[in-house]
Amino acid sequence: MSRLGKMPNWQRTFVICGLMTCSITGLMYLLGHQFQIQRSTLGTHSILAAHGIAAILATLAIGSVLPFHIKAGYKSKKQWWSGFSQLGFLAVLLISGALLYYGPQEIRDAVIDTHWIVGLLFFAIFILHVFTKLDINSHRL
Repeated sequence: MSRLGKMPNWQRTFVICGLMTCSITGLMYLLGHQFQIQRSTLGTHSILAAHGIAAILATLAIGSVLPFHIKAGYKSKKQWWSGFSQLGFLAVLLISGALLYYGPQEIRDAVIDTHWIVGLLFFAIFILHVFTKLDINSHRL
């Protein structure tokens, strides 16, 4: 590693692939199941199962960067808004995902809405965080 907090290539690939796969399978299921677009293809149990497996891998990937990437990002004061919002959104996604599986039926509809709205927000910020060098703190007036 040449820079503080920069991930080795294998780890960066693992994180990006894990989170992209999770996000894309979640989006596919959302379109098929919730919005009835190509329901027979996108809204199937197989897509939902792929999303669940991808979520487990994405959680492992994020766990692999916690010890150094987040600490280095915090110290450098770069991309705080996207990094910490992603952590918050991931916490909501993990909790809401668990509630979808284990939670009471009475809150299921609200949890479904929360999960997919936060998932879309997370995906957008993840794309910005990974593929841009946007740093809101360095653009003060």
